[in-house]
Amino acid sequence: MRNIMRSWSLQDAKNKFSELARRAEVEGPQFVTRHGREAVVVVSAAEFRRLTAPREDLVSFLAHSPLVGEGLEIERDASPARELEL
Repeated sequence: MRNIMRSWSLQDAKNKFSELARRAEVEGPQFVTRHGREAVVVVSAAEFRRLTAPREDLVSFLAHSPLVGEGLEIERDASPARELEL
């Protein structure tokens, strides 16, 4: 996939929607302008899913890291950070 982001006027996008959709799948995001200003971006379904997929939290990421199997040990220091007077 090439990294070309083409800009389309709204009228051209409406008239050539099939081409716009094909280019979004093949070339990547396609900007659509209204009155000369960027209004929307058309992306492929695969790119949309990638962008909106839930992100893994840090703990899960580290637990699945290939570094864990390489001898990396992560331990939490259980001692309090400072003494508190109540």
